[in-house]
Formats: sequence, C-alpha cells, structure tokens
Amino acid sequence: MILNEHAFLVIEQITAGMPGGFFIYHADQEEELIYANEALVRMFGCESLEDFKEYTGYTFRGMIHPEDLEMVEQSIRRQISDKDLDYVEYRIIRKNGEIRWIEDYGHFVHTNKYGDIFYVFLEDATEKYLKRQRDEEAKILMQEKLRVLEKLEHERTSLNIVHEMLGSGKWSMEFNEQGEMISVLWSKQFRRMIGYQDETDFPNTLEAWSSLLHEEDKERVLKEYYDTINDYTGQKKYDVEYRLLTKRDGYHWYRATGMLSRRKDGSPITYVGMFIDITAQKKMDQELTTKQQQLEEALEKAQRSDQAKTVFLNNMSHDIRTPMNAIIGFSNLALLHIEERELVRQYLSKILVSSNHLLELINDVLDMSHIESGKLQIQEQDCSIMEILRDLQMIVQADVQAKELEFSIDTVNMVHESVLCDKLRLTRVLLNIVSNAIKFTPKRGCIHVCVTEKEETQEGYVPYEFHVQDTGIGMSPEFLKHIFEPFERERTSTVSGIQGTGLGMPITKNIVNMLNGTIAIDSEQGKGTEVTLCFLFRLSECSGESDCEPVKGEAEVSFCGKHILLTEDNELNQEIAATILKEAGFEVDIAENGAVAVEKIQNSAPGIYDVVLMDIQMPVMDGYEATAAIRSLENQALAQIPIIAITANAFVEDKRRAIDAGMDGHLGKPIEIEKLMAALRNIFAG
Repeated sequence: MILNEHAFLVIEQITAGMPGGFFIYHADQEEELIYANEALVRMFGCESLEDFKEYTGYTFRGMIHPEDLEMVEQSIRRQISDKDLDYVEYRIIRKNGEIRWIEDYGHFVHTNKYGDIFYVFLEDATEKYLKRQRDEEAKILMQEKLRVLEKLEHERTSLNIVHEMLGSGKWSMEFNEQGEMISVLWSKQFRRMIGYQDETDFPNTLEAWSSLLHEEDKERVLKEYYDTINDYTGQKKYDVEYRLLTKRDGYHWYRATGMLSRRKDGSPITYVGMFIDITAQKKMDQELTTKQQQLEEALEKAQRSDQAKTVFLNNMSHDIRTPMNAIIGFSNLALLHIEERELVRQYLSKILVSSNHLLELINDVLDMSHIESGKLQIQEQDCSIMEILRDLQMIVQADVQAKELEFSIDTVNMVHESVLCDKLRLTRVLLNIVSNAIKFTPKRGCIHVCVTEKEETQEGYVPYEFHVQDTGIGMSPEFLKHIFEPFERERTSTVSGIQGTGLGMPITKNIVNMLNGTIAIDSEQGKGTEVTLCFLFRLSECSGESDCEPVKGEAEVSFCGKHILLTEDNELNQEIAATILKEAGFEVDIAENGAVAVEKIQNSAPGIYDVVLMDIQMPVMDGYEATAAIRSLENQALAQIPIIAITANAFVEDKRRAIDAGMDGHLGKPIEIEKLMAALRNIFAG
C-alpha cells in the first residue's frame, strides 16, 4: 500500500489526541522517527517533544530496552516477511529509570514522500504483562494438573489430594456395567468457584451444572460431554470452554477437561475432570481483538480518505483548470480584440464569472480545512428570519432567471421572526442547499423553499423547519449514504458536466451540527430532492419586526479630496486598489509594508491621512503589528486614524482578530468594489 501526505495528515489527526502512544519512523538502518504523538512523549516520562527527542535520540532503537533490541528487530523482520502487520512486546526505560512493558502494533508501508516507513501504536502493558505472567503460571500449573490427573488416572485418593493442593474444581461421575450414570460428585472447590457452599445449594446432579450453562453454549458443551462418554474407543478427551452462571457475579468463562476410565468392552466406569476459571484470559483476548479491530479500522479509514483525496485532486485539477482556461483564454482574446469595445466587454464579463467560480472552489477548500481544524466558530446575534430569506432570494435570483426556474419561498405560522443565531452561517447553509437545487434542476424546473415555525416546546426558544424541494435529477441511494463525506461526488453521466468540489454538503453538515441542528435528505433519481433542516433558535429580545429598530441606510458621501494610505506589499494589488480608489476620487499614498505605514503616519500632521487600508500578511511588519504601533502613538489624533483591514484572511475569526487588534473594519480579498465603497462611506459618515 502507498500512502500520500493526506493519509499522513488523517492518521496524525486521528492519533494526536488518542490516549495510547503512536509514532512513525523510517524503515532503514537509522530508524529515525518522523512523527510522535503527545501520549508517546508522556509514556517515556518526558515533558515535551524536544525532551523526548533528546532522551531517545528520536530513533526507534533509542526507545527500546538495550536487552530487548535484538529480539525486537528480529521479530519485526520475521513478521513483516510473513504478513502485513507486526506485533511485538518489549521493555522501555522511562526518563526516571522506571522499566515498563510495551505492546507494539506496527505496520509497514511505502510512501511517496518518506519512502519505506513503519507506523506504530503503543500501549503500556505492564499491568497486563504482570497479570499475564500470573495467568501463564496458572496455565502451566493447570497443565501440570492435567498431567498429574492423566498419570494418576482414576485413583480417587490421589486425585482428591491433587485438587485440594492445587485449588481447582473437581468433578467425577460413576457408571454401572450397563453404561448408565449412577452418581455425580462436585468438589467443595468446584462449588466455591461458582459461589455455592454445599450440596443443599448445589446438589450432586448433572442438571445442577447443566442448568447454569449459557444458552449459546449449552448445546455445544453437552454434545462434547456425551460424545466423550459414548466414544468406546477411549480416544476422545473432554476439553471445552463455556460460560456458566455464578450465584452472585453473573456469567464467568471456564475451561473443563475430563477423561474416562473404561472396562475392556469400552463401557465407561469413571468420568473425572477439572474445572478452572478463565474469565481474565478471555477478557485479555477480547482486548487484543478489539485493538486489532481498531488498528484495522484506522487503516481502512486512512485508505478511504486517501482514495477520496485522490478523487478530489483529480476533480479539483479539472475544476480549477476549467475556469483558469476561460480566464486565460478570454484574456488573450480581449488583448487580440482590444479595439472592439463591446466584444472586450463580453470577454471581461466571462472572465469575471470564471474568476468568481474559481474563488468559490478555493473558499470551499479553505472552509473545509477550517472546519476540520476546529477553527470555524459560531457567533450568535440578533437577526431576522425574513431578512435571511430575502437575502437568499436576492442572491440566487440571477441563476434562477438564467435557467428559467420557478422559484418560491413560503413561510408558515411565522410568529417570532427575530431570533438569535449566526446569520452568516445559517445563510451559508441555505445558500449551499438552494444552489445545489438550482445546479441540479433542469431548465424550467421548480424549486420551493418553505419555512415553518413549529410549536414552542422550550421557554425562550422557537423551533424552525426549513424545507428545500426541487424537481431536479435526484441522487442515487448509494451516493446518499456518502453525501456528507468530504470530496464525494455523484459519478454518473447525468452530473458529469456539472461543476463542484464535493465539499458543499460536508461543509453544510458541519455547520448544521455547530448550530445544534439536524439535516435530512430524501431523494429519488429522476424525480427530485427534498432537504429538511431543523433548528431550535433562542428568541431575540426583539419579539417581532415592530419592536426592532429599522436598519439605517450604505448615505451618500463624497470621496473627492480624501487622502488614503494604502498599505500593500504586492505591486499588482497596489495597482488594482489604487486605481479603484483614484477613480472614486481619493488621493492615494502607498506603503509597501507595515513599518513604512507606521513611519508615514508618525511623520504626518493630523488630518493629512483620512483613512488607512491595511494588508495583514506583509514583510518587515504585518498589519496587526502596524495597527498596534499606530494605536500606541502619543499623538492621539494620529493614533485614532480609521484603519480598515483588506486581506485574504477572510474567515470570521480573522475579522474578529482584526477588530481586536484595533482596526475599524475588515474586507476580504479579492476586493469587491461595492463592499469597499460601503465600508469607506461608513467611516466618513461617522
């Protein structure tokens, strides 16, 4: 199997917070480690990864007790030649000198980046090892018991002495000359092992024992019991494991072994055997099986993710190249026909559409990355459900008209319009779903959005249901099972020409979960799809539209003569922004990094600059540092100059960080002229 970098990331994300140790190392003579999780560092009693590197040399052999090194490496080589997975036990020496036993589950793989490697799961098995030693000693003791029993055979006096000495349960049965059972005897130790005291509690009958057998084991155990009795050749031995109901501790696992003495004709005389509790051994076996399953599941998940990543990259290669081809192609055509104004306008319009699609692809990938890294955060605020629906209709109207779709939005029982929720995230969810409906609904189809306010079940909260129904091409049952998995796309000829990243629905599902909502999809190929969203929103203090202040109206402000300091390190971005601002009437001065911007502000007189447009990621001094330096100037008139961030860091948390740094606004790149002008109008309107 070959793993690429994404599979490494998946495995690291899975193992970073797990309680057991995990590491990856090169399969060469140096055996240098590539990755170690925090649990491994703690396992060696180290305070940090650097401490661990110094203590072990950051090599696999540096982790192993010197006396066990040769055994471990031989075992791994032997197992790797036989199978894909290796298991080995060895000792480690913690930093404080303590010796611990370790269980090592390793797997050999070839990777594109690192070549041949092992990745390994470790568990501290010291307590298990000590217990297993005791169990093995008990097992050896039991084997000794069996050998003693076989030698002494049916001499009862000797058998009683052995059982009393070794503490195992003993049972014996006598048969008459006709082969009929005439007596059963359970030893005191046998009774004590299952919680009974004497013959009154547990009579000397076969049924007293057989009635306690687990239903799943009874038929098998009794068959073995009687088959051994009826084997007149004397070759068969009774050796079974089963569950028996104890008086106070529920079912325990036991192992019973027995032999018969026989007459010359083969008929049974005495059936004797021993009985030991193997519950602890069974539990340990189950734990080993569970760990094996977990490792296999982790490997399978990594393989699935690796496969999905490959499919995603293939799709993205196509989807990114498609708009890029249009952008480059129409740009070349525009240059060739530069004198034909109307034709160039058409080319530029198509370039803009393709650019926006490319930006959408990039945003989806970044959003998914933010979600998986836990950086996407929900921000509740007062908002209007009706306003969200109006915005939704406005956003999709152009696409609806282009496909001549019948599009409608209805509300049912809408009593509480104002709620507390993350307007941006809720709008994103609805837009993703409606955009999919538009994308996969043929021309002149129908899309219906219905929002229902349900009956209040919790004081201060109101439940809403959003239904988005379309007459589109629908989805296959197989795809529906995986629709919320990243990078998954329907693979049919019907949708092969429709663009998408396969990230829209995973993003939607994650945001719905973060909003404490639910999403369900009902779809049938050729008939359409219905998506149902359920949310429980906290009521806003504004109980209805009439109680809320109206939104104030983006007033007209003249920018003529206003002086802007544009702080931007990229020359192309400088040219674009400066041109936009000059055409709006601004005088523009440029600073190529944050340090230059601070110097220009510091050396200027109050009123020279009216506003600063500040990039974030710049050499010498970034936008956050520059803003902090400006805000700390002694001259308060200069320190309080309005600063607006214009940055490619366009997530909600980036906006919050910009505001926390002392900025007055935040705009994302690529620059949207209307949003830029609106932000500047707000600054100058006070």
